[in-house]
Amino acid sequence: MAFYRAAPWQKPVTITLLLALLALPPGLTALGQAFYIGFATRVLIFALAASSLNLVLGFGGMFSLGHAAFFGAGAYAVALCLSGGISDGLVALPLAMLAAGLFALVVGAISLRTRGVYFIMITLAFAQMAYYLFVSARAWGGDDGLPLTGRMTLGGLSLASDGALFYAALGCLVLTMIFLGRLADSRFGRVVQAIRENETRMEALGYPVFRYRLLCFVLGGALAGLAGALLANQTGLASPNLLQWMQSGTLLVMVIIGGVGYLYGGVVGAVVLLVLEEVLSGFTLHWHIGLGLLLLGIVLFAPRGVAALFGKSRG
Repeated sequence: MAFYRAAPWQKPVTITLLLALLALPPGLTALGQAFYIGFATRVLIFALAASSLNLVLGFGGMFSLGHAAFFGAGAYAVALCLSGGISDGLVALPLAMLAAGLFALVVGAISLRTRGVYFIMITLAFAQMAYYLFVSARAWGGDDGLPLTGRMTLGGLSLASDGALFYAALGCLVLTMIFLGRLADSRFGRVVQAIRENETRMEALGYPVFRYRLLCFVLGGALAGLAGALLANQTGLASPNLLQWMQSGTLLVMVIIGGVGYLYGGVVGAVVLLVLEEVLSGFTLHWHIGLGLLLLGIVLFAPRGVAALFGKSRG
């Protein structure tokens, strides 16, 4: 499995979509549909979270079922920052990424010493331990979660309005995708891809395989923490439900739908899943049936994901 870049024609399409997103909040407000600004923000946040998992799974070849632990860690970190008087996102967001990254460092240092199903189960075990830790921590709200005292500011600009938070989430997603694209083309990225393809050979060539995989795992965890911090700001709550294995499963489904190993796979998967949920839930409470049919169709007709229909292999 290779890591994929966008086809050349996708660059102007991406720029066009970005311009459309910039015009989305004022456009929805003018149409009296301001509610959908919050929904669009949620899509952007989960696109960021799914892309962080795609870095670990599609880029690094590490099948983690505990990625939601870093997602939730970022949410709690920003909630604690706000309760401690740190309201500027230029400080709080990096601290949330640092907290999630350090947690990923601990989890990765242990779990990456195993392979296959053992790695999957250990990451899941860590996520569940973190979940029950936050549920039992009464000082942090227990199973009710930890409410935020308010939304962050960003360099002095308030994110209290849905439009402002939308632009903050969009900026974080754009910067993340630029970073992931550059990372894939860097020496580090090429080594990680080679390790994923043939770990034994890279070890024989003298590469520190464990350190490369661990750094990739930590970067994915830090980016998940950023997404969790943004989601906590939107919902006003850092909830232990963000750390549940089902949340990891949701992110995994997004990556599978979008395309494992495709640069925009996480973004495409998040858009497809959340829009499908929003549309189908308006017709029936059993919208999961539609999701199941979608997954079945992808497995049968587009096994590499939706992004594979437009992506281009790195060769």
